[in-house]
Amino acid sequence: MAAIRPAIAQDDGKRLQESFPGMEAESESRNKPKDKRSCKMTINTNISAINAARVLNISTKALAKSLARLSSGSRIISPEDDPGSLGQSVNFAAQINRNAAATVNVDNAVSLSQTQDGFMLKVQEALDRMSELSVLAQDGTKTNTDLSNYNAEFTALQAYISDITSRKFNGVSLFTSSRLAITIDSDAATFALNAADLSGSTSTGVLNAYSGISISTSLSAFSALNQIKTAIQALATMRAKVGANIQRLTLTGEQLEILNENLSAANSRIADIDVAEESTEFARLNILVQSGTTMLAQANAQPQLALQLLR
Repeated sequence: MAAIRPAIAQDDGKRLQESFPGMEAESESRNKPKDKRSCKMTINTNISAINAARVLNISTKALAKSLARLSSGSRIISPEDDPGSLGQSVNFAAQINRNAAATVNVDNAVSLSQTQDGFMLKVQEALDRMSELSVLAQDGTKTNTDLSNYNAEFTALQAYISDITSRKFNGVSLFTSSRLAITIDSDAATFALNAADLSGSTSTGVLNAYSGISISTSLSAFSALNQIKTAIQALATMRAKVGANIQRLTLTGEQLEILNENLSAANSRIADIDVAEESTEFARLNILVQSGTTMLAQANAQPQLALQLLR
């Protein structure tokens, strides 16, 4: 019986090792001599404090970075945060600024064109009245005095139209044969406005309406009426062209606004922080700094334990 018991104990041991394979490794690890360097009590070199200080330094820098992001609203505080995205953001911002400048140019051109049309509307009213006077002056029942009165008003309207032809917008002539070039995008592409010339060769009809005609007689009134009708048609054509200018510029301005809106959205995804996400990260880092500070104090106190061995 005594011989059988050791055999049974040995078999039970094998079964335990097969059921719990980690037991053998754990048993061997207990029997191995420990590294005495990992548990030395030293005064000059405090590895625990050095490690705690290093981790605390990392947490403190991250906390400062998070605080800077929250205070500035920017995700990229310094170039090393995200160099690739920083370059893209710079390009977006530059294009947005150029588009804004182009929008200002387009809006100024719209104002110029609207000023042109406003003046031409008054010219149209003057021509309408002049044509009316030309018809009245051809009435055989009118005396020379009546014709003289009609001609006085006719001449005053001619002077009014002539005065409008020299009007300027910020020093730029409103009515000239030159086509103004307007910047319409961030690459400085230009659009040439249709010209509106009230005094040049391209608007002879309008020019003749206020130069070289009168309604002092019935015969001259008949000739003047034909000139004025031609002038009204030429003015209508110019107003149509200026209207086309305004329509083109308005659409261009709206296009630039849409482009800038989307560029700003894209740039925001790169450069701006998610405040909710960053505030959560800030809270986490704040706790890490506080706990790291506490643990560093504990690690710095460890060498004092050596004093107890010297008492």
